[in-house]
Amino acid sequence: MIIYIHGFASSGFGSKPQKFKEYFEEEIITISLPTIPNLAIDTLEQIIEFSLNKDELVYLIGSSLGGFYALYLANKYDLKAVLINPAVNPWGTLHRYEGVEFVTNYYDNSRFEFTSNHIKSLKNYEVQFIKNPSNFITLLQEEDEVLDFSEAALKLEETDLIIEEGGSHSFDGIERYFRKINSFFYN
Repeated sequence: MIIYIHGFASSGFGSKPQKFKEYFEEEIITISLPTIPNLAIDTLEQIIEFSLNKDELVYLIGSSLGGFYALYLANKYDLKAVLINPAVNPWGTLHRYEGVEFVTNYYDNSRFEFTSNHIKSLKNYEVQFIKNPSNFITLLQEEDEVLDFSEAALKLEETDLIIEEGGSHSFDGIERYFRKINSFFYN
């Protein structure tokens, strides 16, 4: 099973997860996670542990904040993961939401509260040391307008690191990597 983990203020119904769903079909789940980090991690851990207890293989794909979650979970459970323009210090990038009464979800325009305590809770999932760098493919585009790609490049330099010129935070042309991702997971 592949779990697609979406980014901040996004959804499992966004355009990128739906592209993955079209390619990987029944092999992937693209759930919409709670906006509270502790609840999102708990949800993902329950799915992973349930699957592992049934001796199912689990793979992760995470984008942006989902990449941060995927890094933490793959490191914890020794899983293979693909990180797409991952946030590596989300407490630094999400601080702009401190004091904002409500944040708008990019997918459905619903609104939610994201507090300084939520931001601080992200520190609980910081990975100081990557146990098995060969478990990761990291895909970065230099023109990511939300995150500084060089931070992820530095933190994840031991992984299979692919850096493209241009692009965007959404990672333009992600479907070009579907075959590589499939091969990485299943070979």
